[in-house]
Amino acid sequence: MNQKELKELIDFLVERDISEFELQQGDERVRIKRGAAASTAPVAPFVATFPPPPQTPHPVAYVPGASSPSPPKEVTAVGDDLHIVKSPIVGTFYEAPAPGAPPFVKIGDAVETGQVLCIIEAMKLMNEIETDIAGELIQKLVANNQAVEYGQPLFAIRPRK
Repeated sequence: MNQKELKELIDFLVERDISEFELQQGDERVRIKRGAAASTAPVAPFVATFPPPPQTPHPVAYVPGASSPSPPKEVTAVGDDLHIVKSPIVGTFYEAPAPGAPPFVKIGDAVETGQVLCIIEAMKLMNEIETDIAGELIQKLVANNQAVEYGQPLFAIRPRK
């Protein structure tokens, strides 16, 4: 397998959000594994019980001076000009790579295409969720450690013009 074929394979895996792949053709063997580098920091433990779902969704809005929102503020409306990053899987939302670590992104941050926004844990696998657009992070629509559904809005980003 030459470099061009390998690059095309990696691009395909990134595009399809495939985190691990192995191919063997004759004597050649290729194994590709994407994700966060191994860390000595503890990973959040798996919890078998989930809190009951809220009656209405409570997206988190930016509050200047607040380190972390206590009760989430209700977002009145997400503008038509905002890009919504949705959960590609069912799992648990984590805003940081490890407990006690700073979050991947904060409200007001400039984000680039492919930048990791959060982790969603599904079946003890940590899946990095990346943005598919460059711009400014306007809203975080879920709370840390919250269970999320497939297609649930996670972040609102104002695209860069």
